[in-house]
Amino acid sequence: MKIHLIFFSFLFIVCVGSFHTSAQTTQSKEVTALVKKKRAYNKKNGFGFRVQLLYGEELAIRKVLKKFQSTYPSIQTEIKYDEPYWKAFVGEYKTRLEADKALNLFKKGFSSAIVVPR
Repeated sequence: MKIHLIFFSFLFIVCVGSFHTSAQTTQSKEVTALVKKKRAYNKKNGFGFRVQLLYGEELAIRKVLKKFQSTYPSIQTEIKYDEPYWKAFVGEYKTRLEADKALNLFKKGFSSAIVVPR
């Protein structure tokens, strides 16, 4: 009798546990659609953060990037023209925290640097 009670209790717990687990894995159509939109946006626009060193005239930007590259040769740099200004971007960071850490390092020599989304 005691064995039957233990067996049925165990069986009940397993059934309830499996029902609870399957209920957690279902997603609504809205969530699935949002995840799909986010992935498409990231694929088109990229994701993450960069540090913008400076914006202004092209010659000033090139001069600042040359100084940056001599100080930090392993960090990727990019110049972009966004009318009416040229912008100097450095680094590729997945999280805002990583970008902020790099910004603290760069601020010593480049005081106008800011973190911007990719």
